[in-house]
Amino acid sequence: MQYFSKKKLVLPEGYFVNSSKIPLAKEVNKLLANCGCETFPIKPLSEAIKKSNFFFTIQNEIKNKLYGFVRVTSDRGLNANLWNLSAVTGNNQNLFYSVLLQVTLEKINREMPGCSISVQAPISSLKSMEQSGFIIDPNGIRVMGYKL
Repeated sequence: MQYFSKKKLVLPEGYFVNSSKIPLAKEVNKLLANCGCETFPIKPLSEAIKKSNFFFTIQNEIKNKLYGFVRVTSDRGLNANLWNLSAVTGNNQNLFYSVLLQVTLEKINREMPGCSISVQAPISSLKSMEQSGFIIDPNGIRVMGYKL
């Protein structure tokens, strides 16, 4: 199912979406911790970001701080996975999540049409995910795995 946004979301003045400057793993970990998410060792997280198909950050023109982050991995055929979706807590948290989801889904729609999308995200993002068209698992299944 292709994603078509209902309306273009606008960030508050001074904030922008970036996909070219790789964020420091230390800053991503700060953001993840702020959202109540698990943090990761710096080197593996840095490698994961670099090896991702793409990522988006939300930053501020004046403050050198990360306000939102998501990275995407994909086999470019069947699956696209959103990892480490996070946004700083506060009045703009839902907007930051929504903007990250919108730009990510639009890029997946353009470059990886037909991919099934899965998301690793904190509870604080559920409202934005539902507004973006995600169906939250009705059976409460959170993790599935198969050990070989």
